[in-house]
Amino acid sequence: MTATTGLSRTPDSGRRQLVPRPSFAHLSRLSDDTGLFEHARHAIVRREHGYCTDDVARGLVVTSREPEPTEEVLRLAERYLAFLTHAQDAAGAFHNRLGHDRRWTDQPGLGDWSGRALWGLGTAAARSPAAWIREEALVAFSRGATRRSPAPHAMAFAGLGAAEVLRRHPGHAAAAALLADAATTIGTPEADPRWPWPQQRLTYASAALAEVLIAASQLRHDGPPLDDGLRMLNWLRDVQLRNGRLSVVPAAGWRRGAVRPRHDQQPIEVAAFADACATAATVTGDPGWETGIRQAVGWFLGDNDVGTPMWDPATGGGYDGLTPHGPNLNQGAESTLALISTLQQARRWS
Repeated sequence: MTATTGLSRTPDSGRRQLVPRPSFAHLSRLSDDTGLFEHARHAIVRREHGYCTDDVARGLVVTSREPEPTEEVLRLAERYLAFLTHAQDAAGAFHNRLGHDRRWTDQPGLGDWSGRALWGLGTAAARSPAAWIREEALVAFSRGATRRSPAPHAMAFAGLGAAEVLRRHPGHAAAAALLADAATTIGTPEADPRWPWPQQRLTYASAALAEVLIAASQLRHDGPPLDDGLRMLNWLRDVQLRNGRLSVVPAAGWRRGAVRPRHDQQPIEVAAFADACATAATVTGDPGWETGIRQAVGWFLGDNDVGTPMWDPATGGGYDGLTPHGPNLNQGAESTLALISTLQQARRWS
């Protein structure tokens, strides 16, 4: 049975739930001396699909967030950092896909994976307890921070990394410029309270866009108004609650004016929401945002639309998606990282 660190109250019934410790057992199972494999069938790694920078970067985020990492977690962080520095070209862009044969299958680019790489590097540069990791991560972050993507999500992920760097290095000019440009690329919320979102469609990791505006309002003297990000996150929270339970926008997304679909819900949405609520709680001091973190944890523990746990306590892995009939029992990297990230926030705010 997994050890516990604290208690969480589910929003609908008020009963107490034990919150598991973040476990890195399945992350270790999915990793080798090169990086982090993307896919698994149930709990068994599928090596034929290789590695991707997207997941390795998220792996560096969660391993760097551990305040007192074990030797194994520290080794994982160092391995993921080495992968990202290998993925980065001299101009700061990143490859995304590496085959099991250790050959890149794509050219360096500035897609979502590039933004997530900067998020991972920024988090390692700011939070890793190992000086040699912080130093190398900052070098790689600084190189990549000069590049810009036209895509709001890629810039949002990069902005999260920039915010991490600025919290530790307030005078880092490249990080400050990147965060400002990320907020500009995301845009400002519309005045319509029925859809106060800069884009006409919610797609994935939506809460990250609101989180960047919240962070930029505090870390940039000329940043966006705090109310912009809070208004977006408030609305996103309201539309993703169903009978007091978190019911996140599914993988198919949701277009303005359309009927909102319910499935298939992805763990990445839950983790992004927990992160954004944690940032909102830190910036505003409003304990109401802690409820959002508890709702995110509850989603994994079974307080969701189907009433089923979205993780496997025996392996420590997160399930890949919530369908109308229950969980997709595959335990890939993205879902496991989302589980770990959400539990880390719960531990921080318990």
